[in-house]
Amino acid sequence: METTLQLTIDCADPGVMVTFWVEALGYVPEPAPDGHATWRAYWEGMGVPADELPEGVGELPESIVDPSGRGPRVWFQQVPEPKAGKNRLHLDLKVSGGRGVPMELRRLRVDDTVERLTGAGAVVLRVLDELETHYAVVMQDPEGNEFCVA
Repeated sequence: METTLQLTIDCADPGVMVTFWVEALGYVPEPAPDGHATWRAYWEGMGVPADELPEGVGELPESIVDPSGRGPRVWFQQVPEPKAGKNRLHLDLKVSGGRGVPMELRRLRVDDTVERLTGAGAVVLRVLDELETHYAVVMQDPEGNEFCVA
């Protein structure tokens, strides 16, 4: 039996999250399967009851996929309650190239990504640069979910 990984992120507005995380991860919005125009049409075709499909759900992509097929599918599940408290799980976007890359270049790569993601709606929470061997920036996505760029 093969196990695959899907990352599910609860959110208020899947459209906002899809737009942001496509930019952050280099993923693409996942098209509806089997030639359906929307995910809603696909779910309706499968027989999902109308009361389980609130207005607007599935009209736009609510999931993103790695175009290379290597990374996990990410689904942004709309929930009624807002985020409360600190994440118990977060993503690390590893862009620096790792410890084999000179620190000056690692900082530049991280800072370039932080600038790009800030422009896409993220917020910088803090910079982690206390150690000479580590540099990362803790950020929040448009709905307040924390992640690191390292």
